[in-house]
Amino acid sequence: MPLKATHVITIQARRHPNAFEALQDMDAAGDVDHAILLGGMYLTVTQTEVDRLEAAGVGFALLSYHEPTGRIMTVPVGD
Repeated sequence: MPLKATHVITIQARRHPNAFEALQDMDAAGDVDHAILLGGMYLTVTQTEVDRLEAAGVGFALLSYHEPTGRIMTVPVGD
């Protein structure tokens, strides 16, 4: 069985227990631009970190609060 290549990428982020808290942190903090779901973790990150993940081909999802329905949506990015 062929081995799959693994890469380690270090990013600056804050981890949250759920999507709602990540979105709240993004709204309240002035130092982050996005709430994302990456590898089962809810994170808040800057635009620079999002750009780095995209450039590296890392798949993740942007989190967004959908006002009309009150639901949290995910928007896939990358692989």
